[in-house]
Amino acid sequence: MDRCKMGILALLLTAMACATVTKKTVYVVGSAENDLVIWLSSEGFQVEFFPDAQSAMEEIPIAATLLVLADHYPEERVSVPDNFYEEMVEKDIRYYVEFPQRAPGLIPDGKVMQNRLERAVVAGNHFGQQLPAMRILGVNDCHLIPAEATDPLLVLAKVAGLDTAPYGLSGVPVHPLLVKSEAGYIALTKLSDFAKGRFGPQAHWQEVWAYLIEQLTGTRDLTFASWPRYLQPTFEEEAEVTQADKQSSVAKGVTWFTKGKFYIHKDWKERWLTYQGDGTNPVGPPVPRDFPVGDGSEGLLEGHSSTIYYDGSQQYRYWIRADVQGEGAFALAAAGSLLNEPNHFSRAENLIDFIFQENLRSGPRNEPDSAAFGLIGWSHTHPHVYYGDDNARAILGILGAMAFMERETWNQEMTEAILANFRTTGKNGFRKNRLENPDLQRFGWKHFWNRDIVNPAPHFESWMWALYLWLYDKTGYEPLLQKAKTAIKITMDAYPEDWLWTNGIQQERARMILPLAWLVRIEDRPEHRAWLDRVVSKLLENQVESGAIREELGGNDKGRYGRTKSNEAYGLHEAPLIFENGDPIADMLYTINFAFFSLNEAAHATGNPRYHEAVEKLSDFLTRVQVKSERFEDLDGAWFRAFDYDRWEYWASNADVGWGAWGTLTGWTQSWIVATQVLVLRDQSYWELTRGSKIDRYMDERLNLMLEEYK
Repeated sequence: MDRCKMGILALLLTAMACATVTKKTVYVVGSAENDLVIWLSSEGFQVEFFPDAQSAMEEIPIAATLLVLADHYPEERVSVPDNFYEEMVEKDIRYYVEFPQRAPGLIPDGKVMQNRLERAVVAGNHFGQQLPAMRILGVNDCHLIPAEATDPLLVLAKVAGLDTAPYGLSGVPVHPLLVKSEAGYIALTKLSDFAKGRFGPQAHWQEVWAYLIEQLTGTRDLTFASWPRYLQPTFEEEAEVTQADKQSSVAKGVTWFTKGKFYIHKDWKERWLTYQGDGTNPVGPPVPRDFPVGDGSEGLLEGHSSTIYYDGSQQYRYWIRADVQGEGAFALAAAGSLLNEPNHFSRAENLIDFIFQENLRSGPRNEPDSAAFGLIGWSHTHPHVYYGDDNARAILGILGAMAFMERETWNQEMTEAILANFRTTGKNGFRKNRLENPDLQRFGWKHFWNRDIVNPAPHFESWMWALYLWLYDKTGYEPLLQKAKTAIKITMDAYPEDWLWTNGIQQERARMILPLAWLVRIEDRPEHRAWLDRVVSKLLENQVESGAIREELGGNDKGRYGRTKSNEAYGLHEAPLIFENGDPIADMLYTINFAFFSLNEAAHATGNPRYHEAVEKLSDFLTRVQVKSERFEDLDGAWFRAFDYDRWEYWASNADVGWGAWGTLTGWTQSWIVATQVLVLRDQSYWELTRGSKIDRYMDERLNLMLEEYK
């Protein structure tokens, strides 16, 4: 064929292509249910399907756009013909291929890697100023094909940071994730089901796909109006929240215990024990949807770990903790009272009974001659460990549950529990973070009673002081008041420079408010009100218009878990959700949940309208950010630990080894939010709720048994 005829043929082929292909047509090897396909259809693209890459290669028009998607990820890599990429070049096809069996740069016989902590990182300036180099994107449970690439668009690496990798890519392995290849792009994992896989932040992934679709089709006018979302906050930031909405959040909040199948059922008790193990890593896949749900008599699981699988499902924490049982009972009783649901009461009773029937109060904890008598064990796997903070929340939960149910059933056990903690509290009112049974048995409780220690760490200490004040109010036992006051004064004198903080200074402030509020209840003095207002005012400096309270790190030399110090350290220990102060992140595990409860107590104790306003804003915020999802039933009605209130999205640094950004907790998070929401709806405080407690009936008898010489 001479050059003239060849030129004519080329013109004819180009004309045919223009007649059959527009920039609004994309050809797909993959499912119509794929998130990328759904989004492109919503943007007005005409989508036409091929059954496989071979037929697409043979039949696709010249100069078209082809997407080859991984329908069977991660079990099967996408099959492409030997000459696929060469044919795409010859036909001037612009393509996107993901998770392929073959592609330029793939490492021969490279085994697919499965990653957990690694995140996507923008590797260059391909995406422009909206998504510059070192921006971080979440890609959960990434199954990655090893490859070599000189100029990748995205790489996968374990990096510290919130939105940007502050340490670059130093010190950790780095793998190409998305690369340019001839006239197309190759993803070495599956990126197209970004919504089902719960990738984030949403805006970052929109920038990635906007760039790719523009390069592949020439289309720039993308709206993202129907971007797929299978899990989202219940309301948008500006939505008006009604009392009915808040009542609904309570109902959803306790129904979540059932929908998540967190109540252990005897038929799958072995599953719980298997995944719980020795308690050091009690995680596993979700409870299957067809499993029966328990009634609380076998205990309540802890919730979700922060590990998200590739399909968007989430790992469970198969751990039984005493605090969670008491807190769960509190939420159930509160909801049962508000909603007139007797089933919630029966489950609450079962959870409380479980504490006293399991090993959490058995053995030395139930022997009157033991130094551990009355204490509540930390967990099913560690009953010999006693955290004062965890004991306090279990006790407060049970006392609150009794009040909501109008019962006095466990008053003797609660008297024992408070006095057990009290008699192992030192002269200055401090216990330290935890005690262990061997030490108690070796030294006896009087050794701890006489210790001269100071531990200005409200996270660990302050709610037990609140309980001493509460029991003093009911019984008049003066030493309770004196020890609490001593510890509170020492702690307030140390504020803020010498406070010991755990994951942030805000959670310490949130915890400290409760004993300060109840001290005002007992001794309403200017000094006590000033202490309370000092802490509340500083906490509320970080409350934004939506009601969220921004996290904040304290001084570098006083933090137990500060910002992650290197890429290598990411995910190795407990950690904050933020990297630096100013990051717009709210924490529902350590701060907002407890601030909500404590501020409500402060508002009612003082009548301060600023406190009441803060409580209402928190109530609105928590109602809005409760999880809504039809696809992920076990998450519908939950609150995650983290929320980015600027993006209005569930996003944060996921560096915490056990309770990361997407962790849920049936106790700490869920229960305090639900129960406080009920109190807010009733315009009531916990102090007022429990005012009628008859716990004093057991005080003299238990004092004679446990503290006779100190009466």
